[in-house]
Amino acid sequence: MTRHRATCHCGNVAIEFEADIQGALSCNCSICSKGGALLTFVPRDAVKLEAAPDAMTTYTFNKHVIQHKFCKTCGIKVFGEGADPKGNRMAAINIRCIDGLDLEKIPVQHFDGRAL
Repeated sequence: MTRHRATCHCGNVAIEFEADIQGALSCNCSICSKGGALLTFVPRDAVKLEAAPDAMTTYTFNKHVIQHKFCKTCGIKVFGEGADPKGNRMAAINIRCIDGLDLEKIPVQHFDGRAL
């Protein structure tokens, strides 16, 4: 497992987590496609938040099952929180925010989130 750090543009929101990132998901739902997020998923308990809770704001829409976390200052979505189909708490991390990650080496799978 590799230790990763992901940050928003201004640095007010940062997270650390361990994962072997084998791929990313590109979702075409309205928020992911407009924001350009590429997501990898890890258990929520594996994510350490390095920001004051008041540095972020939360946005939900549609079925309100995913909490999209944004920096209040720069507006970048570093991660979101939700549950997998079995009910396990998960974090969807925007790999575009991971420091030093070579995105060209990450295979991307497309997901039809608009159909949900």
